[in-house]
Amino acid sequence: MLKKVLIANRGVVAMRIARTLRRLGVPYAVVHSEADGGLPDVREATEAMHIGEARPQLSYLLPGAILEAAHRTGCDAIHPGYGFLSESVGFARKVVDAGFTFIGPEPQHIAALGDKARAREVMVEAGFPVLPASAPLPEQGDAEAEAKAIGYPLLIKASAGGGGVGMQRVDRPDQLADALAKARGFAERFFGNRTVFLERWLTEARHVEFQIIADGMGDALSLHHRDCSVQRRHQKVIEEAPAPFIDEGAAHNLGVRLAAFFGRFGYRNLATVEMLMDRDGRFYFLEVNTRLQVEHGVTELITGLDLVEIQLRLASGERLGDILPIAPEPDGHAIEARIYAEDSVRFLPSPGALRVFRPPSVRPGLSMDVSYAEGDTVTPFYDPMLALVIAHGRDRNAAIARLDGALADFAVEGVKTNIPFLRSMLASEAFEHGGHHTTFAEGFASHPKTSASPVGAT
Repeated sequence: MLKKVLIANRGVVAMRIARTLRRLGVPYAVVHSEADGGLPDVREATEAMHIGEARPQLSYLLPGAILEAAHRTGCDAIHPGYGFLSESVGFARKVVDAGFTFIGPEPQHIAALGDKARAREVMVEAGFPVLPASAPLPEQGDAEAEAKAIGYPLLIKASAGGGGVGMQRVDRPDQLADALAKARGFAERFFGNRTVFLERWLTEARHVEFQIIADGMGDALSLHHRDCSVQRRHQKVIEEAPAPFIDEGAAHNLGVRLAAFFGRFGYRNLATVEMLMDRDGRFYFLEVNTRLQVEHGVTELITGLDLVEIQLRLASGERLGDILPIAPEPDGHAIEARIYAEDSVRFLPSPGALRVFRPPSVRPGLSMDVSYAEGDTVTPFYDPMLALVIAHGRDRNAAIARLDGALADFAVEGVKTNIPFLRSMLASEAFEHGGHHTTFAEGFASHPKTSASPVGAT
């Protein structure tokens, strides 16, 4: 096992990684910006290093500051969490070249799969279906011709990074120029790379993803699938596992094929393969996330595994066969809600002081990772996630009821939250019966009663 780990992230994911490290007895240190010095992940750490100003570009996105912190705290490994530098091939190479263990894939695999446009080429060559798309667009390229060839509506996506950051939907040709400028601006701000490409928009699609683990020595497994179709601004807010209302046989076979591909590819550590599923149940490759996912907890609850521990053991050089010879069968159902400090109608951030912040009490079938405490301040500098709440039940209905009960018990004052939206979504007939899709949340009113047939149901 690794001797000491630097957590190169903040908030919810820093708390989550620290939880596993403490359980395993592995010493760790955290980094923090000027704005985050008083947050729980810093207060609870035995060692914390200040690495810069509040803005991410001057703190969490500075490879040199993070490497210096690892040297000064005597760490031999760095866990990047999710977001920030977690899918930066440049950062991964700097970590390895500096003599540290990067808790994630090899840099060459991040280069091949972390870039969306390049990953499409790899997956097409491997025989997986994709939606029509352009090549990466140069700044002065003929985007209009590419868009016309693909057809409207379409999506402009950053080649680097993930999380739906900066994606722009374009319904008409006259919207293209402004959308391109916005997408390139977001890509440069969040990933330091202005490269974008165009991709066909699939109407009323479900977002289904597959959790892959691989050891870099030829062995790989699929830990089933998740549904992440409830999204706002192209970012997930409710996730569940296993994905409901799908053809289980087709999904299982796809998971087996994906695992076989990652084994042949020599990939090591976690990967999430994101797919869109159309109303006829056909899958199309979207992207590979070469990191721990926000929603990994729902997979943990149905498998009984600790994916962060698996990451650590794989990074230490262990064989997958010694860690997990076969994938456990799913046990029940798990569902997660991301609680944000944001307006529940327009989904705009709501920074401010948390005058009241009381998460629900710990109870059987309920898991939480919380990044703030009462009296803390939610600043405008970062993603305003307050907590992840995950419920497990014998079936989907039981898990939903348990999650809704936890959300009802969550008390927050001082900032707005998306809890009313989350509870409305859980109560909707469309969500109950599988009629939700990636744009279902657009214009969603309080406690609607909508009906829809399941997408891709058999």
